[in-house]
Amino acid sequence: MIWETLVAPSGLAPPRPMTVRAQSIPARHSFPEHAHAWNQVVHAISGVLTVAVDGRSFVISPEQAVWLPTGSRHRVGSLLGAEFRSLWLAEEAGAGLPESPTVFGVSPLLRALIIEAAAIEGQNDPDGYAGRVTGLILDQLRRARPLPGALPWPRAGSLVTLCEAVYTDPADARGPEDWGRDLGMSGRTLARRFEAELGMSLRSWRRRLRLFKAIEFLGGGLSVTQAAMALGYGSASAFIYAFRTEMGCGPQTYMRGAAGERGGSRCGSASPSPPAPRPRVGRRPW
Repeated sequence: MIWETLVAPSGLAPPRPMTVRAQSIPARHSFPEHAHAWNQVVHAISGVLTVAVDGRSFVISPEQAVWLPTGSRHRVGSLLGAEFRSLWLAEEAGAGLPESPTVFGVSPLLRALIIEAAAIEGQNDPDGYAGRVTGLILDQLRRARPLPGALPWPRAGSLVTLCEAVYTDPADARGPEDWGRDLGMSGRTLARRFEAELGMSLRSWRRRLRLFKAIEFLGGGLSVTQAAMALGYGSASAFIYAFRTEMGCGPQTYMRGAAGERGGSRCGSASPSPPAPRPRVGRRPW
């Protein structure tokens, strides 16, 4: 299916020191590649975003965000739709933050602060409340833990068709040979292209995708058993084993930590985060 282009905002005043934009991104819509004269935080409070920057393309969940320093050319969209929250930060407000695009984990506190900042954007601030919220957000951004990457995503062509299909149906267990027949190439060629562009095999990528979707499903209210079946695991115990092997704890323990419950732990990492593929020279990804 074809992606539709959203109109990028123009003629807006620079942030002083922060502006919050809230926008719903429909399924299969994206902004064209662009850059800002200020820093930006890309985040979705629900749904999943596709982000392209510096020759990389990946997807991020509501537990992740992307820091984009001033001038970073980027493109943001969503395959299935998302509630997009964009923080624009003045140059001086970004002091102490990374000098290159960075994926980082979003804590429950930071997420709540972003939601509050969006709710009060543009309102009168006689007692300085908005300024205090901004200050807390900046503190949280400086304390945020960088992640080694996010779920990598192909830039264009037949691999996009493959990844969109598996993302929509993570129980799809077809391997390179089956996919190669469907996409008009040999299984060996598909496997080679997949690993060259995404930095891992189809099997490893699908395993990471299932964990990524597991967090999305569990956060959306599915039980462990329901999530296991939707992801294509033969049993809940197989899913729990796979989750614990990758994340360092079981799914229920992980989600208690994600919800900020007393005594909860986020286990190892904030989300399944494979190394991002190396930047490439040439046509930028969407």
